[in-house]
Amino acid sequence: MRSVLLCTAALLFLAPHVDAQDAALSRATVEVIEQRLMEKMAEERIPGLSIALVVDGQLVWSNGYGMADLENHVPATATTAYRTASIGKPMTATAVMQLVEQGKIDLDAPVQQYCPAFPEKQWTVTTRHLLGHTSGIRHYGGPNAEAELFNTVHYDDVITPLDIFKDDPLLFEPGTAAQYSSFGYNVLGCVVVGASGQDFRTYMHEQVFAPAGMAHTRDDNPNVLIPRRAAGYRLTEAGTLLNARAVDMSSKLPAGGFITTAEDLARFAMAVMDHRLVQAETFEQMLTPVRLSNGEVQGFGLGWGLFPGEEWYGEREAFHGGVTPRVSGMLYLLPDRRFAVALFTNLEGVPGRTELAAHLAQVVLGLGS
Repeated sequence: MRSVLLCTAALLFLAPHVDAQDAALSRATVEVIEQRLMEKMAEERIPGLSIALVVDGQLVWSNGYGMADLENHVPATATTAYRTASIGKPMTATAVMQLVEQGKIDLDAPVQQYCPAFPEKQWTVTTRHLLGHTSGIRHYGGPNAEAELFNTVHYDDVITPLDIFKDDPLLFEPGTAAQYSSFGYNVLGCVVVGASGQDFRTYMHEQVFAPAGMAHTRDDNPNVLIPRRAAGYRLTEAGTLLNARAVDMSSKLPAGGFITTAEDLARFAMAVMDHRLVQAETFEQMLTPVRLSNGEVQGFGLGWGLFPGEEWYGEREAFHGGVTPRVSGMLYLLPDRRFAVALFTNLEGVPGRTELAAHLAQVVLGLGS
């Protein structure tokens, strides 16, 4: 582990910047950013990290640090490919809202109108409930939690994996409480299929990834050779670095089973903030905090995490993190500034990613100075 950390620290200063994009940032600013990233990697024992920054709607800087693959001595770069984990949820939510704009989805209609494979429950579940995590559909857990988290079965569609949870009772009446649910987003994949008439993977490629210029983003298929795919790692309680456990993400593709790069994730942020994927009014709807039936405001919009009632240096924040075997990531936006941080590490369970992204925003934008 000591040799790994020394190697990582060296690469923090030796890895070249991608396409000399740091010309848009001062050298002093880049040095502060890199120092903070070096500290974070050392604190958390992160083998590899990739980052991209968007300022005023433009990708201005990106880089990679440390090792994407320790066993084969492959450095991390800005184009290293990582699992999105739950950062894929805003992508799926964007697809849903595109179909809402086209009149193909009514957010408040019973979800079975678009996804008949999900059975009717005691209460009506709507697409709006699913997007805002108020559907009552459970998250991972229960007696089959291990199999659900570490699935190794490959699915070629997004309908069949609904069998994992679709017959389970709802945790509460939809709209009366909030419970983060990746399985709820699996149902949204089925909704996209039913409303669009297309395979989910095809729809995401044609309507989200391609228009945003995300040429290196796709479903994370372990059977396919994907260029520059990062290896993934985990730390034991004793502090030993191990390879991550094998997982096939196809059982939760709409909830975050994509693979992308920091630069592609930055391009997604640019596309949504510039209203190239959904209209400005739709994006504002997605950034509006969900209210429960009792009026209580939640920390979710439609596909995005929010800090309702809080302004940070006068700025609205929107974000979504992702943690799963092989990866910890963060997409952080200041939408009114058209600013974004796209960040991936190949170590699972890394804490403080939102705080790190917010600190980098302070550094780059001079907030609070």
